[in-house]
Amino acid sequence: MWPALADDLTSALDTPGEGLARAALVIARLEYPRLDPAPFLERLETLGRKAAARMGGADPAERVAGLNALLFEEEAFAGNDSQYDDPRNSCLNRVLDRRMGIPVTLSVIYMDVARRAGLELEGVNFPGHFLVRYQGESGSDLIIDPFHAGAVLSERDCRHLLGRSHADLDFSPALLAPASPRRIATRMLANLKRLYVEMRSYAQAYAATDLLVALCPNSGDDLRDRGLLAYQLDDFGPALRDLEASLTLTRRQGLDAPRSDQRLVWDHIKTLRRRLASLN
Repeated sequence: MWPALADDLTSALDTPGEGLARAALVIARLEYPRLDPAPFLERLETLGRKAAARMGGADPAERVAGLNALLFEEEAFAGNDSQYDDPRNSCLNRVLDRRMGIPVTLSVIYMDVARRAGLELEGVNFPGHFLVRYQGESGSDLIIDPFHAGAVLSERDCRHLLGRSHADLDFSPALLAPASPRRIATRMLANLKRLYVEMRSYAQAYAATDLLVALCPNSGDDLRDRGLLAYQLDDFGPALRDLEASLTLTRRQGLDAPRSDQRLVWDHIKTLRRRLASLN
């Protein structure tokens, strides 16, 4: 149902310029397997041309204000607070159609449109709330929140935002470091994986986790989760291979997984070995 998604995703991420938007449209095929990306890339190009006409001047703050006026006033993009966990908010095609999304998908649109208009921005994997950053000279950076109409955030705002979602974390400027396109795609996939698990749509959760493993083959957590999802789908051979590989990888990397997690994995491994032995 999701042929060649991993190859398409890595190829998109390697595409200069619009690679992140292309990657986001590949990820959307988890929900819309027959999605044609071309019309949506054309829509982003049109938005980019409109933005270029509104982003005159050299001052970054003025250019950001022009971009905000286009996307959030004229085009009426907005954060979807009332249905935050709707999977459509994580699919770039539907965010472009509905003009509603979550922080990371709205940020992908924001960055792509800005790039097409000549303003280079970077994503920020801020805990609990994805942001966008303009890196200026002499510390004149701008931290932008596309989920809240492109608001420019101060450090105090960022501290408050962190406290709302991760009160146990201490703020550090390192939390505002730029994220690579691969890290951004990983965050988008993790969002969809969580939603599909909560919806018990295990086939889609498996496909999302398979893409996470393609992006980060040394992630023991994702290998474990892919194995557990394969188990749910009665695909016992791949489930056993992934669960065994996750334990091996965790030990090799010297990681300490919680005992409850290790016990769960071992219980599944023993059950799978018995089941597979009974079939031989």
